[in-house]
Amino acid sequence: MKTAIITDSNSGMTAADGERWGITILPMPFFIDGKSYLEGQNLSSEEFFRLQEKGAKITTSQPVVGDLIDVWERALNEADDLVYIPMSAGLSGSYETAKLLAKEYGGRVQVVNNYRISATQKASALRAAELRDDGWDAAAIREQLEKEAGDATIYLAVNDLTYLKKGGRITPAVAAIGSVLNIKPVLKIPEGRIDMFAKTRGMKKAHQVMVEALKKELEDRFAGKEMEVHTAYTGTAEQGEEWRRYIQDIFPGNVVTANILPLSIAAHTGSGAVGVGCVAKARNPEYSLIS
Repeated sequence: MKTAIITDSNSGMTAADGERWGITILPMPFFIDGKSYLEGQNLSSEEFFRLQEKGAKITTSQPVVGDLIDVWERALNEADDLVYIPMSAGLSGSYETAKLLAKEYGGRVQVVNNYRISATQKASALRAAELRDDGWDAAAIREQLEKEAGDATIYLAVNDLTYLKKGGRITPAVAAIGSVLNIKPVLKIPEGRIDMFAKTRGMKKAHQVMVEALKKELEDRFAGKEMEVHTAYTGTAEQGEEWRRYIQDIFPGNVVTANILPLSIAAHTGSGAVGVGCVAKARNPEYSLIS
């Protein structure tokens, strides 16, 4: 039996990643000043931030239904079944749409909701590829990914409140007061949704809060489990590497990677956001985020 693995660009996976592990990457659509773009195809992160900083109106969108079906149909022309891993249902309607469409395929399309995005979603896609290569079918892979859903967490600190205000996640009044007082929100992404975790004075304090929260989860919630610590960021690769080194020094026993956050999150955070989190260590190093 041949099983196809498909995820979307919210995982942070590139075309090169997809080719390496045999995973199809569905690019997420965006509208910038009314013009349509696809993440990773005709829209790079550098161009995205340039337009965002110029004040462009940016809106996110689900994949076009026709595009999603086309990707599925092409996969099923060569495979017996497929696993589709979209961004978390808590952050988008993509999962519900895909789940509804999958009913027409008689079980050949299995849609996963394991509450992941960014590096943790990428880890899910790699886990799916590992299980596929071990001979698992799509239904069994979906069941296993959802069983392992809780083995991950992400904290995110936002440097600029402008885009949270534009996206309606905070009010203009809160944004104005926060800017004056140098308030930096720390967000958590539990069970695939974005929640406010803390409000700090300055990014340095936000960094400390995230690190202490992650340490506590590793000691308590993930006690006895083998976990990997990873970072995420918006902005330049240099900013991402500086943040990665900071976290690497704090967690010296880990090989820490720097993962650029997907544009669906960057649309609400702007440049300069940083994140840290953990995910269950890959059983096979060939399917690890650090491989």
